[in-house]
Amino acid sequence: MERMLKFFKWRRGAEVDWGIILCVIGLAIIGLMSIYVAAANDAGNATSIMRQVATQSVWYLLGIVVVYCCLQLDARQLWKIAPYAYGIGIALMFLVVIFYSRAYYINTGAKSWFAVGPFTFQPSEVAKPAFILMMGRVITTHNNQYPTHTVRTDWELIGKLTLWLSPVILSLKLQNDFGTALVFCAIFAGLILVSGITWRIIVPAVSVVTAVSSLILWMVTSNFGRNILSKIGFQSYQFDRVDTWLHPELDTTNQGYQLWQSIKAIGSGGVFGTGFNHSNVYVPVRESDMIFTVVGENFGFLGSTLLVLLYLLLIYLMIRVIFETRNEFYAYLSTGFVMMILFHVFENIGMNIGLLPLTGIPLPFVSAGGSSLMGNLIGIGIILSMKYHQTADLRGKV
Repeated sequence: MERMLKFFKWRRGAEVDWGIILCVIGLAIIGLMSIYVAAANDAGNATSIMRQVATQSVWYLLGIVVVYCCLQLDARQLWKIAPYAYGIGIALMFLVVIFYSRAYYINTGAKSWFAVGPFTFQPSEVAKPAFILMMGRVITTHNNQYPTHTVRTDWELIGKLTLWLSPVILSLKLQNDFGTALVFCAIFAGLILVSGITWRIIVPAVSVVTAVSSLILWMVTSNFGRNILSKIGFQSYQFDRVDTWLHPELDTTNQGYQLWQSIKAIGSGGVFGTGFNHSNVYVPVRESDMIFTVVGENFGFLGSTLLVLLYLLLIYLMIRVIFETRNEFYAYLSTGFVMMILFHVFENIGMNIGLLPLTGIPLPFVSAGGSSLMGNLIGIGIILSMKYHQTADLRGKV
């Protein structure tokens, strides 16, 4: 009991980055308002509306507890729990392939959710922070072992990181969740860039990735290429998403319906929006993946710009933590969480306005859903803990 009380005790001299907290609170308010609008225009009855808003509010309240718990963890503790967190995350990601929700699989085609009664849980969302912790530990250990970077040691580091990434990608391939795999790859790429690896490896690697991506895109748009991609595991729904991305106007009643409705809804908002809770265009799944359409339609270009600026401010404050930290391990953790949130925002808003293909990636702190919110708030809690423990160490410990 004494240990628990000591764990939750406030440290003398500690400071919390209130800028980050206020940004998250602002996004949470926008999220609750948008979920209310989505529910009010889709559910139709007061009970269902209040249930959706109340459920998300409970997740935010639980998130406060999660953030506070993460705030208590210093670098040494995060270092120790990294392998265990990673192991648990990987185990859950493979277990969900067996014990997945049949109902969600029918609706989404992905084996990514556990379901217990009305409650669902997506393990890949909370596995993201665990993955970042492990990657930060691997990079820090390697750089301490090899203080001077050479091409050989850098390739060795890439090999180590790829080895830890492989089980994640394999489990997501089995889950049929390509969108989440892209998030992990974005985190992986961001950590590679800041790990100190020489440009003689990075520049050719970026060139190869760009060339391969261009080749795949060309293959997706040709019958010959599609036959080859089908044989190596690409699914028909993935081809459909690329088709609707490139030509949404050609199929506005079937595969392209969701994207076309999204573009119509955002466009109908104009500069100032239609007003709070005045939605005239139906968009499927707008309470989660397509929630940006609610902001665009109800609050217009100005409201959407405010949301984007709020994200930019949050990301700026998180990047500032990278430069302020005096701990190499912290710097890699910060980078991982910045890449995680940045990619989510970029992909979600991009797919809502037709710039990127549709994927099942939620908008951080705004979309409905507890798993994604918990994963993002764990990241925020760890980011906050960096300044919290550094200022306490500088000004005196309890």
